[in-house]
Order: sequence, then C-alpha cells, then structure tokens
Amino acid sequence: MRDIDSTETELEQVENENNAEITSLAVGSSPSTMRKRLLIILSLLSLYFIWGGTYLAMRIALHGFPPFILAGVRQLTAGIILFLFLRLRKHESPTRKQWLTAIIVGGLLLVVGNGGVVFAEQWVSSGLAALALGAIPLWAALFSGLFGRWPTRIEWFGLGLGFSGLVLLNLENGLHANPLGAIVLLIAPMSWALGSILSQHLPSPKGLMASASQMLAGGVMLFIVGFATGEHMTSIPGPRPLAAMAYLIIGGSLVAFSAYGYLLRHGFSHVKPEVCNIPIFDHIIFPFQTLQPLLRGGNK
Repeated sequence: MRDIDSTETELEQVENENNAEITSLAVGSSPSTMRKRLLIILSLLSLYFIWGGTYLAMRIALHGFPPFILAGVRQLTAGIILFLFLRLRKHESPTRKQWLTAIIVGGLLLVVGNGGVVFAEQWVSSGLAALALGAIPLWAALFSGLFGRWPTRIEWFGLGLGFSGLVLLNLENGLHANPLGAIVLLIAPMSWALGSILSQHLPSPKGLMASASQMLAGGVMLFIVGFATGEHMTSIPGPRPLAAMAYLIIGGSLVAFSAYGYLLRHGFSHVKPEVCNIPIFDHIIFPFQTLQPLLRGGNK
C-alpha cells in the first residue's frame, strides 16, 4: 500500500509540475518562458509540416525496403545519432527503469504504431489510412481519462467535429483495404495513443534522451520483428527510396519525433502527428484544442 501511495504521489507531483509549467508559459514573460513558448510553437509546426510528409516518404521507401526493416533502419539510425550527440554533451544515460520505459513506450509507439502503419501502407487506401490515423486523439482522450484526466466539453466537441470531418472528406476516396492491412491499421493508432499517455506516467530520461532511448529500443525491436517474419533485402535501394529514408531519419525521427516527445513532456497529451491527412475541420479545431493549455493557463 505504501508503494501504491508513493507512486500516486509521484504522479500527482509530475502532473502539478506540468500544469505549473504550462501556466507559466501562459502568463510569464521571462526569457526562459519565451524560449519554452517558442519551442512549443516550433514543435507543433514541425508536426504539421515535417511529420505529415513522412507518410508519402514511407510509401516511396517501401519500393526499396521491406516494411519492418524500413522502420528499423529509420528509428535505430536516428536513435544512435541522437544518443551519441547527447552523451557527447554530457547527458546522463538512462537507468534500468528508464530503459524499461523506453522498451514499453518504444514498442507501443514505434513497433506497433509506426511499424504497423508502414506494414499496412503496402495495401491500404489513403482514405482508410486517414480515417484510422485520425482516431489517435480519440484513443488518447480515452487512455488519458483512464489516468484521471478526461477532456473538457469543448475538447470533446473539437475531437468529435474533427473526426467527423475526416470521415466525410474521405468517403469519396474509398475505404476498401486488404483485411490484414485494415486490422493492423486499426490497432496501430490505439497503440500509439496508449504509448503517448504511458510516456507521461512512467519514469523516463530527461529531455531528448527520452526520445533517443525510445528510438534505440524501438529500432532494435523492429529489426527483430522484421527478421522473425522473414524480411530481407533483395537488392540495393534506388535513389528515391534512399532519399525518402534520409527524410524519414532526419525530418521524421530526429526532428519531428523529438518534437512530439517534447510536447508530451509539456502536457500536450492529445497531439495528433498525422497531419498530412488532416481535413479542413481539423485545421480549424486541432490548433485551438492543442493550444488551449496556453490560452487558459494549464490543464483542468
């Protein structure tokens, strides 16, 4: 019982710290506050303009790489680069508990979530992919509620309206797909949302080391899944798949995934990175719902 009470107290302290930091962003004017506010805005923009392009890049890269090897090369390469960079700057290595978190969160986000999307993109239509990935905020809201933080009425309205717009705008594109691809694409957003919420409640390294450890753990697991399912390289990838892979490593993982982790650490639990498929309703609702903590001075 003491361990449970201690864990609950630690979680409450972390939540209070996040709320206090978001409040300071809303009302403060010190250089450090302005810097954090700028980083949050830049992180959101990177999700809109960089991460959105990764879904086209994955489709191009699939012409030269098998799906799980593709995802594994991307995540492991980015993880090694970021980890070495941080260690050279004297950042502490993750502890055993933090590595365990990296395995859990990296598995949910990058193996089942991202790896599942790459796998499904071999067959699914763009309309079905948009519909499935657009459900991530709804799953995130559900899992966040199970941890005691349910969305407000206006957030539920924004989530519902955005998803409804996504359905309506993609009906004419067709929602047919290979059954296996459809099942994987249904599971992938659930896994991504659960991993996003758990990352806020489990012990993680500070700063970018959390993203680096998750990419390292996820990349290794993706290779294991790839080899276990019989994937192998049949030829040397051409220039276009290699260029797409470079974009995925640099833009998708080093920049955008790190930005996504930064936003999660600052209380933005309903962030939706799949912006290449966001319809006009989401362009109106999602920025408002995401920036609400800044506007109202903290989560409630």
